[in-house]
Amino acid sequence: MAHPYQLGFQDAASPVMEELLHFHDHALMIVFLISAFVLYIIVAMVSTKLTNMFLLDSQEIEIIWTVLPAVVLILIALPSLRILYLMDEINSPHLTIKAIGHQWYWSYEYTDYQEIAFDSYMVPTQDISPGQFRLLEVDHRMVVPAEAPVRILITAEDVLHSWAVPSLAVKMDAVPGRLNQTSFITTRPGVYYGQCSEICGANHSFMPIVVEAVSMKYFQDWSALMLEDA
Repeated sequence: MAHPYQLGFQDAASPVMEELLHFHDHALMIVFLISAFVLYIIVAMVSTKLTNMFLLDSQEIEIIWTVLPAVVLILIALPSLRILYLMDEINSPHLTIKAIGHQWYWSYEYTDYQEIAFDSYMVPTQDISPGQFRLLEVDHRMVVPAEAPVRILITAEDVLHSWAVPSLAVKMDAVPGRLNQTSFITTRPGVYYGQCSEICGANHSFMPIVVEAVSMKYFQDWSALMLEDA
């Protein structure tokens, strides 16, 4: 999860998020190089006493400042498109969950287990236990098996919402009357926090998302217990 004074992204908990972090570092290095080069040119032109009043054009300079930006754009665009296609790839998910946005809570339906469905409300500040995070903890977490592809079907019942978990590189709009889908794979067991990322009304900031990734054995026990209670 995020921590105070954090400047970068959250630690990656999915393969796609790892790719995004690598691409971010790659693009940032290119930005630094361009900025340093432009700063050097500005300083050199301001500080020099040399002038050339007869220079009207230069074919070499024209070629350089046309080709060089094109090369830089290619170096950024190719890995960006690769990650874009990776994010849209959904191959044989082991589990499908439908997330429905409401004002102001989320509800989840495990479509592979027809009886498993529950609402997920934020735990009020006065009810949180030691170790829980204020405004982020919920009464029912979305439990998924770790290291297994999970497909999320996302929609809304009333207004626009957005289901987002930064450490899993997931952010998808929840649109009334429309079913969007995305997927993720958690690389390790853990608890991952997110929030609605579309301004949806007065309590927009009070409908957090909590994904709990567990081992397959624990997930089977959890699903069996939920089916018994249904």
